[in-house]
Amino acid sequence: MNSKYRECSVPTCGKPHKANGFCESHYRRHRRHGDPLGGGTYTGGPLRFYQEVALKHDSDDCLPWPYSTVNGYGQMRLDGKMALVHRLVCGAINGTPPSTEHEAAHGCGNRSCVNPRHLRWATAAENSADRILHGTHPIGELNPRAKITGAVAKEIRGLRGVATQMAIAKRFGISQQTVSQIQSGKLWSSLSTQAG
Repeated sequence: MNSKYRECSVPTCGKPHKANGFCESHYRRHRRHGDPLGGGTYTGGPLRFYQEVALKHDSDDCLPWPYSTVNGYGQMRLDGKMALVHRLVCGAINGTPPSTEHEAAHGCGNRSCVNPRHLRWATAAENSADRILHGTHPIGELNPRAKITGAVAKEIRGLRGVATQMAIAKRFGISQQTVSQIQSGKLWSSLSTQAG
């Protein structure tokens, strides 16, 4: 075979190679699901899956969205615009949101889930409380912007009155303002107030 033209490594695909040995569609599935054949076996397209599978789902098990996602949430094109599927399902089952501030909350904690039983309208505070309960809220070390661990934050709290904030900041490679906010509880408020 000519090295300039390779085929997708998925048997029986036959489409031209794009990256990592896969054609464009298998490459996207591999990136999204970790498997070039991932995303479920349902065929028929996103709108059909939404109408025939998601809205009729009659189980307590999560129903992951097998198509395109954004930040883990299922999305599809509807009326020429991209729409979040969990909001569509929530609206179809529970009616319009009580206010424009209400969010479609996942009772299961799984962002990709479109099971109607797992979705309800909730305020931002209620949705945030759910994420804390499920362990999916990005607090502490789960926050991708966190520069220190919970153990280091506790140590910084324990150094209050023992060392200057500037000395602590230099020791841990953070700013004096960050040290101040950790010690006052404005940052890492999820830690107990007792140092340890």
